[in-house]
Amino acid sequence: MYLLSLAIWLPILSGLLLLALGRPEQARLVRWLALLSAVASFAVTVPLILGFDNSTAAMQFQENLAWVYNLHVRYHLGVDGISVWFVLLTAFITIIVVIAGWEVITERVNQYMGAFLILSGIMVGVFSALDALLFYIFFEATLIPMYLIIGVWGGPRRVYAAFKFFLYTLAGSLLMLVALIYLYFASGGSFSILDWKQLPLPMTAQTLLFFAFFAAFAVKVPMWPVHTWLPDAHVEAPTGGSVVLAAIMLKLGAYGFLRFSLPITPDAATEWSWLIISLSLVAVLYIGLVALVQQDMKKLVAYSSIAHMGFVTLGFFMFNELGVSGGLVQMISHGFVSGAMFLCIGVLYDRVHSREIASYGGVVNSMPTFAAFAVFFAMANCGLPGTAGFVGEWMVILGAVQFNFMVGALAATTLIFGAAYTLWMVKRVYFGPVTNEHVRELTDINGREKLMLSLLAIAVLVMGIYPKPFTDTMHVSVTELLKHVSVSKLPQPR
Repeated sequence: MYLLSLAIWLPILSGLLLLALGRPEQARLVRWLALLSAVASFAVTVPLILGFDNSTAAMQFQENLAWVYNLHVRYHLGVDGISVWFVLLTAFITIIVVIAGWEVITERVNQYMGAFLILSGIMVGVFSALDALLFYIFFEATLIPMYLIIGVWGGPRRVYAAFKFFLYTLAGSLLMLVALIYLYFASGGSFSILDWKQLPLPMTAQTLLFFAFFAAFAVKVPMWPVHTWLPDAHVEAPTGGSVVLAAIMLKLGAYGFLRFSLPITPDAATEWSWLIISLSLVAVLYIGLVALVQQDMKKLVAYSSIAHMGFVTLGFFMFNELGVSGGLVQMISHGFVSGAMFLCIGVLYDRVHSREIASYGGVVNSMPTFAAFAVFFAMANCGLPGTAGFVGEWMVILGAVQFNFMVGALAATTLIFGAAYTLWMVKRVYFGPVTNEHVRELTDINGREKLMLSLLAIAVLVMGIYPKPFTDTMHVSVTELLKHVSVSKLPQPR
């Protein structure tokens, strides 16, 4: 049924169509067409889960067509238990972003909506590409719409933030391109990611390839110390840009580790796992402390995202099922929770035009319904049991204790730091007496804002209370990946 192709090209073609509708009087039509396209794109992805076979690690819903004959490049798509949920997450978040920008964006509405739809299709392409060159094209193409979203609709320093985002992520990816070319010749002229898993590569080659992949994916996650582009990008991006950046684009790097680094360079991955674990723990500990002193709400949540993504890479490189599955669950839950956190900040910014914590205080007195949503998402960001934020963190901590008790103890500090910086922000922004006239005059959220926050709240609750469908889908694929990495070569816990 070409479901994956539909999930990729339906939003891209819809976005291109919207670019042609540029007159101001067409803005209402553009908004409705964008919403219809986003909902249709999500509807196309639902059969991927409904028809997914949890009992096999093989790629499903494959499409394999010749593309560039002379180079043996193929249009090869497919999903497994590791990637299928991210296709749905991408399409779901796109609906939220379209609703979020409905009234806020008043200029160049067609270009704004078109950029997000095109970006959505490209990101689905990243998660479903099984040809390495096709993956690289989609991976790099994500930079263009996001660069424009930040640079055109961003804040006062938007040009600086857009350039920094573009240059950081592009520079890292160039080394990955060199690695892909090497693997193409090493495999006898194939760009198939599935074929590359079987290559008997020597340790030196694996190490060089591992660090080439690391350069691309670590920047995208982003891992410490190549994380400095993210706070700037988040602060200057419009609300929709921050939501997509946190909910989906950071996941592209973490996904790359599972699709390239672990299966293609398993020996180097185990040999250098101590480095990734160390950098991940630095992200959890140091970045958590950095978040604690932020005065800008967007910067605080941006640093929070870096700490949470450190949990993801920590889980991946301990090479046990709890850790890898927990990292994947954390990626999905972070998509819901961080997206909701940025939307809540956007709701306040649209009214007061300030992201500074000091500009608020006692918001619950003026916006009780909104404050209830905001506090709920803040609790999920802390890892409150019963919310999506708890499940992945708990699994990774259990996997870390299984790997090494001290690593588990250090990882568990994220629960303390996460509660500290999140609740400190909540206390100063939402509770206490009303501190200024701007807050006193605030009006509570309207139906559109209730809808987008309700959709995310339902997702956070469902995943927190009943995560079994998520873990069941990824179980066999994760087990197969760990078998491939080979348990006999794992570093022993110290």
